[in-house]
Amino acid sequence: MTGDTLQIFSEFLGTMILILLGDGVVAAVSLKKSKAEGAGWVAIALGWGAAVTIAVYVAASMGPAHLNPAVTLGMAIIGNFEWALVIPFILAQTVGAFVGAGLVWLTYLPHFKETKDEASILGTFATGPAIRDTVANVMSETIGTFVLVFALMMFGKNTFTDGLNPLVVGVLILSIGLSLGGSTGYAINPARDLGPRIAHQLLPIANKGNSDWGYSWIPVVAPMIGGAIAALLYIVIT
Repeated sequence: MTGDTLQIFSEFLGTMILILLGDGVVAAVSLKKSKAEGAGWVAIALGWGAAVTIAVYVAASMGPAHLNPAVTLGMAIIGNFEWALVIPFILAQTVGAFVGAGLVWLTYLPHFKETKDEASILGTFATGPAIRDTVANVMSETIGTFVLVFALMMFGKNTFTDGLNPLVVGVLILSIGLSLGGSTGYAINPARDLGPRIAHQLLPIANKGNSDWGYSWIPVVAPMIGGAIAALLYIVIT
């Protein structure tokens, strides 16, 4: 593969792993007759933190390991990433998320059949608000993504021991999940929500309801706003 092609593939592969492990922990906690059923929010937050860590390790040897359109946009705004690769990266991330969600479905296939709650099934794929309030939900996703992208940029101003950076990123995701994730489920990543939501729409999942497309724009648009604000602040202070 050429350099750009390898980087694009790394975003697909890394995001696929991210969603397989991240949505996988949600499935484990939410679906009936899973051994982890009912393990709760802390288990989900820990699982997502670990998922991001593993996914970054997978992707970082081949590319920048953004795994998130909001990160890609932010890095382009501050001049740390080529604008020509922004759209290919976002497409690769979204397709990777779709495939990862499909693998979660295959992994827990009999458990979807045992689960009758449509919200739990959708929650395995995509995020949703605890309280549906458009302004509050947009603010929550914007703030969470701002913290994510701004912290990632500031990490670049520090020196880490070789191989440590993905662990620090995983701790960042864990912190956001525990502190800011209770309102909307902290998508903080358009591909993380959109790819799996499309999978929920298209796959023949037992007992599924609608894919809640009326809410779907929030975890896509708000994280991009948060990423852009983080980039602009970074430019101002550095």
